[in-house]
Amino acid sequence: MVTRQLPRARDLRPLLQFKKPILDPTERRLATALTIEDLRVIARRRTPRAAFDYTEGAAEQEISLARARQAFQDIEFHPAILRDVSRVGTGWEVLGQRVALPFGIAPTGFTRMMQTEGESAGAAAAAAAGIPFCLSTMGTTSIEAVRAAAGPAGRTWFQLYMWKERERSMALVDRAAAAGYDTLLVTVDVPVAGARLRDRRNGFTIPPQLTARTVLDAIPRPAWWVNFLTTEPLTFASLSSSSGTVAELIDTMFDPTVTYEDLGWIRDQWPGKLVVKGVQSVDDACRLARAGVDAIVLSNHGGRQLDRAPVPFHLLPQVVAEVGSDLEVHLDTGIMSGADIVAAVALGARFTLIGRAYLYGLMAGGRRGVDRTIEILRTDIERTMRLLGVCSLEELRPAHVTQLQRLGPIARSTTPDPHVLR
Repeated sequence: MVTRQLPRARDLRPLLQFKKPILDPTERRLATALTIEDLRVIARRRTPRAAFDYTEGAAEQEISLARARQAFQDIEFHPAILRDVSRVGTGWEVLGQRVALPFGIAPTGFTRMMQTEGESAGAAAAAAAGIPFCLSTMGTTSIEAVRAAAGPAGRTWFQLYMWKERERSMALVDRAAAAGYDTLLVTVDVPVAGARLRDRRNGFTIPPQLTARTVLDAIPRPAWWVNFLTTEPLTFASLSSSSGTVAELIDTMFDPTVTYEDLGWIRDQWPGKLVVKGVQSVDDACRLARAGVDAIVLSNHGGRQLDRAPVPFHLLPQVVAEVGSDLEVHLDTGIMSGADIVAAVALGARFTLIGRAYLYGLMAGGRRGVDRTIEILRTDIERTMRLLGVCSLEELRPAHVTQLQRLGPIARSTTPDPHVLR
């Protein structure tokens, strides 16, 4: 029989542990985010629909993006036990320089539209974390300003789209070299714009226009609009007098005639490392290896160009087997956790790039939100490595990962929010 009694003060005292309240609203908001999905939920609540959908969306039925994310979910890890994992190293050399983590920030266009700190926040956060930041040709902060935001110790890469006016493209390349960018990423999967249907349905333009719909959408998101209307006007830093829909800008400016010969021409003019982004076949990977590029990025542009494109993560083992001894193999598309990054490294990726995950953090809290994205991924990576029984990236092997065959249907990328963070 249980004897009951009233609790005594000295027994209750150890149980009464009150956390110090977080007064800063941004800090309090970000403290609730434990995953990239949590940051996504916050970002969606704080960002106008057109801007959020530009980040979130992909081409046509968004099958490429859904498959890329599903590919990471459909893996099985194989841990080793009884290993000393008290100390874990998450860095190694990428393109001749050491990185603290096996991922960097991918080039994203129109970034200040997501949150006014834009590329400067991304570059500063990346530099603080010891990882590279890549600036897009379609960026909204100048080449020089991003370099300054990264600081003397930061590492910056520049992403190039070839324009029909080749001299203007190469003028940007010259500016990047003069500013101290060490790597040029040439994106090759945009001969024309993909069918980004969310943007068309939202009437999305650059810069955003005030319409009846956007005004109504602004009511629950006043902070975004105050920032947008009271800070420097949103413009392309590297393009002049450009406006319209994304598809109109791409189809008007970008050159669909670019070939391997043009890549050699770029190689002759660029003094740093050269990376080709948008590789989607083993044959092209082999041809680029023979062309002497320093790295390739297996990428389907985050699912934003060709729908039903190859899944980069599925291509990774065969590409590494064919060209991994000749160049570095990098990967993007679908990464939503540090475990995804560990799986990619185990299968041979030297490096990965995050796009949406970075933008979710930016929209959730500016520079501090990007810091939170990086910290979440860092924690994921360290924990996953420890649970696998490895102490360094070099110890990760294909045997640590099995890609399972999925029997059921593939979920769309636009799944409902599982919860709403307050």
